Amino acid sequence: MNMTTPLPGTPHPLGSHVRPGGVGFSVISRDAEQMELLLYDHADDAVPAQIIKLDEQHNRTNDYWHVFVPGLRAGQIYGFRAHGPRDPERGHFFDPDKILLDPYGKAIAIPNTYSRESACRPGPNDGHACKSVVVDPRGYDWEGDTQLRRPFSQTVIYEMHVGGFTSHESSGVAAERRGTYAGVIDKIPYLVDLGVTAVELMPVFQFDPEDSPGELPNYWGYAPMSFFAPHCGYSAAQNSRGVLDEFREMVKALHRAGIEVILDVVYNHTAEGGLDGPTFCFRGFDNSNYYLMLDGDRNFANYSGTGNVLNANHAVVRRLILDSLHYWVEVMHVDGFRFDLASILARSPDGEPLPNPPLLGDIDSDPVLAGAKLIVEAWDAAGLYQVGSFAGNHWKEWNGEFRDDVRAFVRGDEGMVA
Repeated sequence: MNMTTPLPGTPHPLGSHVRPGGVGFSVISRDAEQMELLLYDHADDAVPAQIIKLDEQHNRTNDYWHVFVPGLRAGQIYGFRAHGPRDPERGHFFDPDKILLDPYGKAIAIPNTYSRESACRPGPNDGHACKSVVVDPRGYDWEGDTQLRRPFSQTVIYEMHVGGFTSHESSGVAAERRGTYAGVIDKIPYLVDLGVTAVELMPVFQFDPEDSPGELPNYWGYAPMSFFAPHCGYSAAQNSRGVLDEFREMVKALHRAGIEVILDVVYNHTAEGGLDGPTFCFRGFDNSNYYLMLDGDRNFANYSGTGNVLNANHAVVRRLILDSLHYWVEVMHVDGFRFDLASILARSPDGEPLPNPPLLGDIDSDPVLAGAKLIVEAWDAAGLYQVGSFAGNHWKEWNGEFRDDVRAFVRGDEGMVA
């Protein structure tokens, strides 16, 4: 890497963006006292090729830390270090030893030496940390593709696990394409033959493969590390741009066959867990903004059963979620979303359900999302059950009680005929 002299940059847009002559970066952190941008030659590198210290006078506007680095291009691997107070009693978990992912990063590189445990324990984790990758999503040829906008009354949804759908040789998919977005393309004739009009993909946001009990890898994907990057483990491609394009090839091919793409999205929590969890992104940038904290900011709320929940109605988090939804609709052409444990998104900063949650109102009235399918799992793991009373005008709801009754009837449980 050629060492470059950075310029101040701008707060907007957030994330990393390829511009003429280089790449601009912007992240938000209210309580950080210093921010460093780290540039790497390879995902496995333990030492950055260049460290750019962001100056509060030139590289900070309000809560935004920003910089423009001439000469950088798409494919650049990077991360951040945020310096600030470490005071768990007040909800602050800054740790300048930890490499942080860009919250708006569009691609993630997972090193061969990745270790979730290294992000939990004290000390540096450079060689074991996931890192963000600069990608330029422009230039993909959609060949006239648009969302299908099929009415719900004509919709037959097939819930699909991308990794599992074609993982076995009996799928008939070539070995190198099994368990991938490309493998889904190969099975489109099968889906058409079933009469499917939409696939609902179980989580395809990049998730932590090690966020699971024991030695087993994470299979289901309900442990997001990013709300923008497609999971690279579901791609046959060997580079970050290739992962994006393979996902888009899948969407385009499904649309050609008359099949919509709905994403099962997890905006209620992240893979960073609770007090003993790892620091690899949101916790390290501004824990007290991103997460819902209780007991005077000493404890993480846990309405998800996973150790944390996002502070969904905080202005910063609302913008993050909306920007993520916009990205998947505008750049990746998906047709809709199924919101996991959506009742969490209706909770206030003190954990109480809100009658008119700001985030849900934003999504419900958003012009970019007008016409997108919006489906909610209208409950959470702490017992908030909102089927029939979910706030908004354009949501469709999963009905858990109806599902359980049908399942019990099909199973042949006693007393179900009546």
